[in-house]
Amino acid sequence: MKILVAVKRVIDPYVKIRVKTDETGVDTQNIKMSMNPFDEIALEEAIRLREQNLASEVVAVTIGSNSSEETLRQALALGADRAILVKSEKQHCSLNIAKILNAIVTKEQPELVILGKQTIDGDNNQTPQMLAALLKWPQATFASNITLTDKTLQVTREIDGGLETLSMHLPAIVSTDLRLNEPRYASLPNIMKAKRKPLDSIELDSLGLQLKEHLQILSVKAPAVRAGGVKLDSIESLVDKLQHEAKVL
Repeated sequence: MKILVAVKRVIDPYVKIRVKTDETGVDTQNIKMSMNPFDEIALEEAIRLREQNLASEVVAVTIGSNSSEETLRQALALGADRAILVKSEKQHCSLNIAKILNAIVTKEQPELVILGKQTIDGDNNQTPQMLAALLKWPQATFASNITLTDKTLQVTREIDGGLETLSMHLPAIVSTDLRLNEPRYASLPNIMKAKRKPLDSIELDSLGLQLKEHLQILSVKAPAVRAGGVKLDSIESLVDKLQHEAKVL
């Protein structure tokens, strides 16, 4: 069984974000980049399924510029067997990403596609659901546990009332949540081996897709700076401020 995992290159979650002076986006110059954390979880789960002999191949795919090869090499070092880069200099909306992945899935014919539930830059949580709709495949979102037996997939997901377990036949789409697993670190030998693993580059235009712009960013602004707190010397002063300044009493 082949598993396809979609990954994305994003700004490292521990880096302080800076907005461009013209407010057209986020400044990525000389900024540390890394694999989207939810995608790391998706990749880890695919590798674990292969290690259990439930899958024969794990393929990592990303959409981006040549710099995204770094993220794919990281995926190969973590245990993916090969990687695919769909080359594009543009930032795509969730629907267009789903359409591109749909074309890759049609070409690769995996039996299971695992994605992170969302990226930490867009936070849209849309691509897995849109991809499932385009493929007309069953889907399970926010997976906290995955069990695979023969051609049946069982996914446990957290809902407001507790846990929900879904059962479905393959092929299927799964999006991963934080509690699914703990991603591994790449060892030095595996980093060296990753340099020899196949990484194919595909021009976006070669997929023959008609992609329209569905989203327009008008401006990007940094959050307003919060004012510092003040110390009060009595309960009466606190109540007075709550009544007359905050107006919550």
